[in-house]
Amino acid sequence: MVIGVDPDMNKRSLVALQLNDTHPSLAIPEVMRVLVDEEHLGWNRAWDIVCKLFSFTTHTVLPEALEKIPVDLMGSLLPRHLQIIYDINLNFMEELKGRIGLDYSRLSQMSIVDEGAVKSIRMANLSMVCCHTVNGVSGVHSELLKSRVFKDFYELWPQKFQYKTNGVTQRRWIVVSNPNLCALISKWLGTEAWIRNVDLLAGLQEFASNPDLQQEWKMVRKVNKMRLAEYIEAMSGVKVSVDAMFDVQIKRIHQYKRQLLNILGIIHRYDCIKNMEKSDKTKVVPRVCIVGGKAAPGYEIAKKIIKLCHAVAEKINNDDDVGDLLKLVFIPDYNVSVAELVIPGSDLSQHISTAGHEASGTGSMKFLMNGCLLLATADGSTVEIIEEIGADNMFLFGAKVNEVPTLRDKGAALKPPLQFARVVRMVQDGYFGFKDYFKSLCDTVEDGSDFYLLGHDFSSYLEAQAAADRAFVDQEKWTKMSILSTAGSGRFSSDRTIEDYAEKTWGIEPCKCPF
Repeated sequence: MVIGVDPDMNKRSLVALQLNDTHPSLAIPEVMRVLVDEEHLGWNRAWDIVCKLFSFTTHTVLPEALEKIPVDLMGSLLPRHLQIIYDINLNFMEELKGRIGLDYSRLSQMSIVDEGAVKSIRMANLSMVCCHTVNGVSGVHSELLKSRVFKDFYELWPQKFQYKTNGVTQRRWIVVSNPNLCALISKWLGTEAWIRNVDLLAGLQEFASNPDLQQEWKMVRKVNKMRLAEYIEAMSGVKVSVDAMFDVQIKRIHQYKRQLLNILGIIHRYDCIKNMEKSDKTKVVPRVCIVGGKAAPGYEIAKKIIKLCHAVAEKINNDDDVGDLLKLVFIPDYNVSVAELVIPGSDLSQHISTAGHEASGTGSMKFLMNGCLLLATADGSTVEIIEEIGADNMFLFGAKVNEVPTLRDKGAALKPPLQFARVVRMVQDGYFGFKDYFKSLCDTVEDGSDFYLLGHDFSSYLEAQAAADRAFVDQEKWTKMSILSTAGSGRFSSDRTIEDYAEKTWGIEPCKCPF
């Protein structure tokens, strides 16, 4: 039978097609076209097959981020596909009327065709109607899909909704990227089997307080930091001390990921050091703050965040009053190859998105596997990381997902702390130059415009940073937390993610590897 579907239609399809976000959703009308136009199946039989084939995973948390294709564009390029989509939508609307009645507002929202100012095809709605399974990419994300993004569809088809937390592969992010750590793990576990069965990493927990392992662990981390320090000097000309805490935030530049919060925190640290007595400076934990990421070509605010990072770095790195107590480096042209160098050499990694905006976040998993401690909000996969390693082994701060809407409703009545107002004023007054250029950036966090709650979270962010400082001074405690982070990272392997998809979505069983 065509494309390997059971002829009797009593069994699950022998083919599974997985839609990763809405970009490939045109595969749905294309398979319908093949079955109806080329294989000459009836519409109902073809649709039954298609609904057994497709499953859908989305990564968005905002309804407005879902992809739409203008009808005029699709009609000019793919007229037959547009016709098929109209037929799918007609059948769906008739079915929906039978379920919910003539609730035209809801019918309009759930329709595949958006009859707005620009008539468009809602690719997410097409995927929702066709696919037998709809996946979120973390527990938090799944709840947001049910309650906000696809609320109407969840009420219609609750059985479709699942989640599979994203994962990363230990074969790249430990074995290839951090071979010294790989060898050390194998030595203490007495086997290399963890490379295939990553749950075995949990065996490190019993050795977390062992002074011999801690010493070897620190040595591996120091070698990685030396390698990263050499790269930083070659790339930027900035010489950094490997005895400092390497504090890293590397990810796509976006307001919700709050690189601006990080930079304002660095300005606060700089301001404190500048105003300290000389004797107090001896108590400061030295930091090398590393930021990396790219901005979308048309994303002006993100580009201004990068410019501010460079401007602040220029001031800090050339201030003799600060010296090695604080350095700031922006890594240009950030990519996966650079990440393989940065992640193993990081002490602290920041994952500080406004709660409810990060669908999953695989960056935190890569750092976790490498024994880097996390400073984070309870967002995306961080919630599940907390379940695995415990809040005591992380530095958590910020508003929770359920608190964010209420805080936003307060608008201008939500007053930021004085420390936040001071550092923003330093930027506004041109302390770092480019006064006029940064005005629009500062406006995003003032006068009730602070949508991503930087001001509200600033005090707890500073408290989390202070907790990280205290922990770093106690190297025995820090190293134990680092070992426990790696030991608790097994759940976040892509091996587990694929197993979840195979079992719960695709209906396939694993085959034993022959070698």
